[in-house]
Amino acid sequence: MNMKLIRKLSLATLLVVPALASAESNFQTGAGALTATGRLDFSVTIPKTLYIRIGTGTNLANNATIDAINFTVPAANVGNGTAVAATAGSGDLGNGTVTARVIGNNGAITLGSTTTGPLSNGAGDTISYTKIATTVAANTSATPLAAPALADGATTNIALTPNIGAKVTNLDARWTYTYLNDTVPAPGTYGGVNINAGRVTYTASMP
Repeated sequence: MNMKLIRKLSLATLLVVPALASAESNFQTGAGALTATGRLDFSVTIPKTLYIRIGTGTNLANNATIDAINFTVPAANVGNGTAVAATAGSGDLGNGTVTARVIGNNGAITLGSTTTGPLSNGAGDTISYTKIATTVAANTSATPLAAPALADGATTNIALTPNIGAKVTNLDARWTYTYLNDTVPAPGTYGGVNINAGRVTYTASMP
């Protein structure tokens, strides 16, 4: 490599290095009191986020598990008006109890429940979703997450008010489902795993 090329490369390096390392600096000198300052500009970017969990889940992550809520009414108790608890394996907390949580950071949230119709046994007989009650109990948030009522072939919405500042919502609760058992339906299994209108879809919406 000749000397002329070496000098050109050295000059290019000297021009580039200061640009890569540039930052504010301030140099003062003198006999009296001195003050020197250096400044930095900070920014933090927060994305808009919305999270809902009904039953099995991992906070702020996706989980595809859909829990089942199953009721088996004893023959001697059909329609006697005594509410029936769900089976032991129902819901992520058992006996028809699920973990419910909504987190969002952009103002008021609408929480809704949607069904495609009353529960059906596939033979023309139905049980209304109004016969399934939802009881709300506190979990970790000071204000328990309210539950929208269940309705046949409809969406029921409730408004959630941010509980952390003006825009942030972080609410949870334990929801327990019971079958009211105050009518005598025809025999059969009503609903099921996404059949016979057995699925309820909960939706959280945020502007």
